[in-house]
Amino acid sequence: MTPKTKEEFAKYIDSTLLRADATENDIRVLCKDAIKYNFAAVCVNPCNIELCKNLLQNSKISIATVVGFPLGANISNVKFYEAGMALLAGASELDMVINIGKLKEKNYSFVEKEISEIVRLSSEAKALVKIIIETALLTEAEKIEACKIVSNSGGHFIKTSTGFAKMGATIEDIELMRKYCDPKVKIKASGGIKTVDFALKLIEAGAERIGTSSGVELITNFA
Repeated sequence: MTPKTKEEFAKYIDSTLLRADATENDIRVLCKDAIKYNFAAVCVNPCNIELCKNLLQNSKISIATVVGFPLGANISNVKFYEAGMALLAGASELDMVINIGKLKEKNYSFVEKEISEIVRLSSEAKALVKIIIETALLTEAEKIEACKIVSNSGGHFIKTSTGFAKMGATIEDIELMRKYCDPKVKIKASGGIKTVDFALKLIEAGAERIGTSSGVELITNFA
């Protein structure tokens, strides 16, 4: 459903700060703004989870962090450990990058097993898992396979991009995901979302979260 008010629009936004040079003050500003506008979540690197937990403890804003970020090429056990430590630190949402090389090799069982193990771990903590497939690096056929894998693995969201590849979210990719994912799998669009018009078009196409480092600009420009 297309948001009609700023309050409705804010609940789509994962306000994101994943820069390597992000400081404590940057994270404090991120959380302050998230509280001011009542965003759905903040998305930060794992080292900033505990700070966010302290800053957001009296709010309903979720703390999302990344796993296997940004390449997805970590050893599976390292991803699993990273996810567990993030949950212990206070994350309630995990944005996990798939092993893109394994997908392109058609080693679908490897990709699905890796996701399933993290979903199982997260379910014990009642946390959401968003699966980043990095659409810019995939063919259409590979995107369709990724949709099937995420659906089979129990992932709660499928997510377009890390924001570190050559391209981010597109309307066409959101439409493809909605067509080929199980209906219970939600969609997070991320990467290059800088305008309200584009964000709304992504939502109309099927996105239920918008990952962006421009959350404040989007919400203040929402008419």
